[in-house]
Amino acid sequence: MNLSDSQTGGPGPRRVSAMEAVLTHLRGAIERGQYAVGDKLPSEAELCRTLEVSRPVLREALRALQTMGLTVSRTGKGTFVVAGAVEDPTFGDYAASDLMEVRRHIEIPVAGYAALRRTPEDLDHLAHLLDRMERETDTTAWVAMDTLFHLAVAEAARNPVFRRVIEEIRDALARQSAFLNELGGRREQSNREHRAIVEALADGSEPDAVAAMSHHLDRVETSLTAIVRARPADPPAPEGQP
Repeated sequence: MNLSDSQTGGPGPRRVSAMEAVLTHLRGAIERGQYAVGDKLPSEAELCRTLEVSRPVLREALRALQTMGLTVSRTGKGTFVVAGAVEDPTFGDYAASDLMEVRRHIEIPVAGYAALRRTPEDLDHLAHLLDRMERETDTTAWVAMDTLFHLAVAEAARNPVFRRVIEEIRDALARQSAFLNELGGRREQSNREHRAIVEALADGSEPDAVAAMSHHLDRVETSLTAIVRARPADPPAPEGQP
């Protein structure tokens, strides 16, 4: 079974990464009951041979399974199934639902304050970040700039408490961003949403900034929900098939 180069099915297929294909396969096996709660997954070496992927690709998929709450890795023992279905992914120390609730209560009003209080230096910094993000092709580098973007918006609100809150959840934001970019292909869409936020800040429009950040978080939540509710029992179609 070669999962190193797959596509999603349906009209306008989106090419998926090898990691996503492996994750879809393993998640489907767990949710179909092929691996029951308490079972140990095959060794990394065995999975690499069976799926015909490299160890780094496999390890990324195993980390994603753990983020989804389906497995737990025990040092020296292997990876074990702890749930039969995805309910609420965890990003670092925080559940996805808790993180999204806090982001809505903090980042939406922060965007409004930033529109009223931002300085020319704030706008220059945000514009520079956006330009770099739109040119960036490396996911890890893009994710790092994504968290810097949200910190910069908080900084523009001129309230140190807001920035401290974003700093506290920064690691969770980065993990969520990487998860959504790898599995939801959100990078280009997110760049457009970030651009709308900065344009609203530049215009000094509190309502537009609030609306732009609200839309951004809506799309984040929609993408996350789509991943959680996906039907992994249907694996990506091989290249050249519908």
